[in-house]
Amino acid sequence: MSGLVLKLSPKERVLINGAVIENGDRRSRLSIVTPDANILRLRDAIHPDEATTPVRRVCYSAQLILTGDSDPETARFSLLRRIEELSQVFTDPDSRACLAEATESLIGHQYYKCLKALRSLLPREDRLIASRPA
Repeated sequence: MSGLVLKLSPKERVLINGAVIENGDRRSRLSIVTPDANILRLRDAIHPDEATTPVRRVCYSAQLILTGDSDPETARFSLLRRIEELSQVFTDPDSRACLAEATESLIGHQYYKCLKALRSLLPREDRLIASRPA
């Protein structure tokens, strides 16, 4: 059997195709067999108040598409443009690879994969902000 297996902690919440599901009192496993289901662990979600940096804002935009709060057709061009803007700052090969993966995933309607690639830039952005002269 193929598909995604989610391992959930007690009381952990996950968003699946727009429905919030909360686990019970014990650890559990869910097998998601529907291809292209939109899934987001709520512990990984970015709250609107936390979208305060360029990468976090782009991640939040991708998250809105994933959760169904933004129309993919309308938001795709804007998100592609914002990913391109990030590529002007993140010029190292690893970051470029992450941005390329995010772009390809977005074009291929794989919104979770796009978000995952963008989230991998968060530690780099944090280091850049921390090293900025005061």
